[in-house]
Amino acid sequence: MTKIMNDSVAPLRELIDVQSRMLEELTRHQFDYTCACIDLAMKQGEEWQKCKTPVDLISLQHNYAQALEKSLRGANEQNLRALQEARAAMERIARGALTGLKRDTNEE
Repeated sequence: MTKIMNDSVAPLRELIDVQSRMLEELTRHQFDYTCACIDLAMKQGEEWQKCKTPVDLISLQHNYAQALEKSLRGANEQNLRALQEARAAMERIARGALTGLKRDTNEE
């Protein structure tokens, strides 16, 4: 009886494990992105002191916005990749569980 119960909840445990890994990866990406934004803001603060004209300031702000955009696009790509991998793993688990259910039903 215990084996049957453990076998029946095994796919659920696998799904929870996949979701946990996905959330850890998303959190790691978010932390990396946040650190990159902080670094860019600090660098911008240092560069402001070197600006002599409004054109210098506009150029600095333009470069800052481009760097933020590049960082955000990279984080977005990593997040999408993590979500796609998790979705594929969940689909495999669900298919396996359904195949197991069909097999068990046919055996009875």
